[in-house]
Amino acid sequence: MKITKAELETVAVKPQQYPPEDLPEVAFVGRSNVGKSSLLNFLTGRKNLARVSGSPGKTRTINFYLINDALRIVDLPGYGYAKVSRETTAGWDTMMASFFEKRGTLKAVVQLVDIRHEPTALDVQMYEYLRGCGLDGIVVATKADKVSGNERQRNMAAIRKKLGLTKEDLLIPVSSLKRTGADQLLEAIEAAIR
Repeated sequence: MKITKAELETVAVKPQQYPPEDLPEVAFVGRSNVGKSSLLNFLTGRKNLARVSGSPGKTRTINFYLINDALRIVDLPGYGYAKVSRETTAGWDTMMASFFEKRGTLKAVVQLVDIRHEPTALDVQMYEYLRGCGLDGIVVATKADKVSGNERQRNMAAIRKKLGLTKEDLLIPVSSLKRTGADQLLEAIEAAIR
């Protein structure tokens, strides 16, 4: 898959604001500050498609991006950022649960984890939740440029173990800075929407 066209289609906080269920969708989810916006910009070749912020927890809506007029990439709010109020995070949880459980065109969820750190309890909880919804299988280890080759292999093994990934589950190291890993991720997305 090659992305030639990408644009923000809809910003939503409730199901009534979602676009029609007429195209396959792949959602991206991860802890705040895991590099989700940078990855989306890298994948789409658009520098400012998703807003990159220096302060975590800025994505507070569900953002639908129309890709090649044939697919939607859905950017979900980051989780696990302590400086965001409990009321706000409870609202995000409800919004995301509703999206995962009721969106008929959702084909896959790409979960992002930081390759430099072992997945947190929230990462594990999210992966188990996705598995329960039948949406597990694609995990991206971001910031792959920040670790050496040996460290990368060790950290990838630790991520696999902590999340309980099977051999069939994809774990893709990606670096938005070094521009690596996009081809494998786009192939996985293409396979998921077939």
